[in-house]
Amino acid sequence: MADGVRAVVADDSHFMRSVISDILSDGGITVVAQARDGEEAVSAVIEHKPDVVTMDVEMPVMNGIEATERIMAESPTPVLMLSAHTDENADVTFEALDKGAVDFFTKPGGEVSMEMSRLKDQLVEMVSSVAAVDVGATRSRGGTSSDNGAAAPTAGGSATDRKETGGSSGQTAYVANPTLVIGSSTGGPKMVEQVMENLPIEADLRVLIIQHMPEGFTGRFAERINTRSDYEVREATDGARIGGGEGLVAAGDRHMEVKNYRNGRLRTKLTQDEPVNSVRPAVDVTMRTAAETIDDPLVGLILTGMGEDGADGIRRIKQAGGKTIAQDEATSAVYGMPKRAVETGCVDTVLPIDDIADGIIDTITTEVT
Repeated sequence: MADGVRAVVADDSHFMRSVISDILSDGGITVVAQARDGEEAVSAVIEHKPDVVTMDVEMPVMNGIEATERIMAESPTPVLMLSAHTDENADVTFEALDKGAVDFFTKPGGEVSMEMSRLKDQLVEMVSSVAAVDVGATRSRGGTSSDNGAAAPTAGGSATDRKETGGSSGQTAYVANPTLVIGSSTGGPKMVEQVMENLPIEADLRVLIIQHMPEGFTGRFAERINTRSDYEVREATDGARIGGGEGLVAAGDRHMEVKNYRNGRLRTKLTQDEPVNSVRPAVDVTMRTAAETIDDPLVGLILTGMGEDGADGIRRIKQAGGKTIAQDEATSAVYGMPKRAVETGCVDTVLPIDDIADGIIDTITTEVT
């Protein structure tokens, strides 16, 4: 997968540049240049035209955020942020995603060389996946839209109010007590935010979001979604309960199970059981327990990401009578998880990112006679 990939490694630490470069080289990735700061990174990208850049967040002269913005403006290239595991770095890492970075990888604490060596396969796989992203296409789609670019259906004040549907002479109403489970990985944060921005609160969804993301970042991710959408979204805690109009983001390094469901309210349980599909939180865990527990309308959505997590979950939701949607290849940063989901034969609809919010609404509306 890594054969032929050319990378620029940017980090202000000579030691980290060497460790990262050695790991990538051992994994079959050619490191064409190293940069000590953001300014050198921009110059290296313009000169060498690499397939991907690994970008440290905090660097002298020009930081990783500014460098990413410059690269996207002058020579659009997929950027993978390498971020330290701190709350402050969580904020600036998400800012880098806003500027065009595809995803991020957290640097380990402690004995860095030993920990990086342990994570080498994961880093090589992620760099290879990010290198395959067409950032020109991603940016033309607008990423997360602050103006709610994809118009959501309008509705009245409750989930059962009637609304007009374009192209139909009849009227439709939202079903009662629907639940949406969203799974995503590489390239997913901006996609999740876009979907959530365009879901009308009148749909009264309960939303469970599983984004492959480390501990320390999922709380900030939940805050961003809460700010950008009409839904009340927070990071999941053990025993958390939600009803209509609310959402939970699976906490980093914890599986999120749906423990029980009654009268339109669900309760979650967080566990540190073994990783599933090599990840924790795993989409499959939440989707499987949702399918087993929820007896009201259920929708499963798989967005961009590498690997196969979510494929079994989609199968379980479909078998339980739920509706299933996957993001299409053209708008996915990495068409891994959606592809595996589609291959199960249990995906009802494949849609581009701009149409997914409307696609969700279509699954939870019924005609009023």
